[in-house]
Amino acid sequence: MSEVATDVRLVGMSDPSAAPLLAGLHLEYTSRYGPNDELSRYPEAEFAPPYGAFLIVAADGETVAGGAFRRYDAATAELKRLWTHPRFRRAGLGRLVVRELEREALRRGYRRIYLTTGPRQPEAVRLYLSSGYEPQFDVANRPTEGPLAFVKELEGLDDRFLAHPES
Repeated sequence: MSEVATDVRLVGMSDPSAAPLLAGLHLEYTSRYGPNDELSRYPEAEFAPPYGAFLIVAADGETVAGGAFRRYDAATAELKRLWTHPRFRRAGLGRLVVRELEREALRRGYRRIYLTTGPRQPEAVRLYLSSGYEPQFDVANRPTEGPLAFVKELEGLDDRFLAHPES
């Protein structure tokens, strides 16, 4: 797929533009893992300022990707809720979402990112590995059960990383 013109915005989780992302995630999680409570595990407030953020990526007014972070500890943000609409996958939007969430986490004072993904999400594993995340498991002998954890230190990133591409 060719490059998609996008608009990246921070929104509240209850914003109507977040609804397609949450519905897409629900479908994704249930189709891969069966019935689960992943989307109700954390209250909306955990993804709101000052400690959290929720962002969407829109193309022609349609929510096509997004993600969020919440406070994991004083120095660490935990990425959650990353999703890209199936029609827009392999267009770099996942990498865009990760980069924008990292930028926002740095602005909020976090120095590290922690995240987990499931063993039935190999495309997510590839995204995180290619984005500089360190797996906390043996990649060559990837577990088939339980969450797969990753971490990334943000301290080495400079001011150019914080600047938006437009600036």
